Amino acid sequence: MRETLERADRASMQLLTGAGLALVSYVFVGVLMFTAVASVIVIGLGVLPETVLLLRRMAGVKRRQVERWSGVAIPEAYAPVSGTLMERVRAAVQDPGTWRDLRWMVAHVVYGLALLYLALPLWIIGVLVDGVWCGLLGRGAVVLPLIERLAALDTAWSSALLKPSPQALRSAELAERVDELTATRADAVAAHGAELRRIERDLHDGAQARLVALSMRVGLAKRAYAHDPEAARKLLDDAQDQAEEALTELRHVVRGIHPPILTDRGLVGAVRALAASSGLDVTVCDDGVEGGPRAPAAVEAAAYFVVAEALTNAAKHSGAERASVDLSRERTGLRVVVRDEGRGGADEGGGSGLLGMRRRVAALDGIMDVHSPAGGPTMIGVELPCVW
Repeated sequence: MRETLERADRASMQLLTGAGLALVSYVFVGVLMFTAVASVIVIGLGVLPETVLLLRRMAGVKRRQVERWSGVAIPEAYAPVSGTLMERVRAAVQDPGTWRDLRWMVAHVVYGLALLYLALPLWIIGVLVDGVWCGLLGRGAVVLPLIERLAALDTAWSSALLKPSPQALRSAELAERVDELTATRADAVAAHGAELRRIERDLHDGAQARLVALSMRVGLAKRAYAHDPEAARKLLDDAQDQAEEALTELRHVVRGIHPPILTDRGLVGAVRALAASSGLDVTVCDDGVEGGPRAPAAVEAAAYFVVAEALTNAAKHSGAERASVDLSRERTGLRVVVRDEGRGGADEGGGSGLLGMRRRVAALDGIMDVHSPAGGPTMIGVELPCVW
């Protein structure tokens, strides 16, 4: 009996919410008429894209209603409404999804209310004949299936009207992918520019300064060699020290471009070296990365820099004593998770290097998640797609 009542209540709620949305659609017709008039006189042309976006939200409400009833989601396929005013207007008008939503709204004004009117006498019959909704005797056994049938009709008609064609769905997915790649490319360009500026700064402030000092000492030694060999020998000793320091600076720059340790030891070995020098008690876990086919050099480099930056942040800012690094080989690529037991509260806008990490990962079409609530722990997860 309880299950019967729940089914009846659920079907009735579906019809009531559908009818409520139909009433809203009826009111929205006036909004459409105002938008049409405003667009014709050009002055109110900016209202058109906003009206289309509002229509999309109404259609989205109906999609969620259908999904709750049937368990089947209706995919959305819309072109983005962005850019200048004329670009927004053009995108709104030319999008097939706009006309599909309009067709649904006009039809739903009719069948949403009609189905509710058809359900009213069934509710009255159910109450009068069986007391409380559908009993197991009398007409209740017929009333409930009819109410459910009406709710199913509302779902089926809405699904048929709102479901995009395969071509429209592919076009929307392609447009979304283009937007995603455009943003990724912008991040990659920004990351590349920042990397070039860092290399230029390191060369200018480090190796270049050492080489200039080296050149000056060699010149002084040449001038002093004839009349003061001892002073010349001292200048040459200083020049040798400068040369060694310049080589050290150059090695530092090279490691910033592509760490040689990755070539020598592989990703797992390089990460273990980072862990050993981080100043933290770091546990490195490897799930199928070491010993198998290696990821592309760019993927290994990105993973290495993510781990290096995350461990540096943990040592400097988190107050943690322990951390862990998990490397795993996934079907679609490489996954890296760095976790520390510090105070948390990591902020991408706070100069912690997280934004640079995200850009480096995005340049390879990867995904980065940061979970760092106040009080900790902080967990940085990165997925880098690659073919093994």
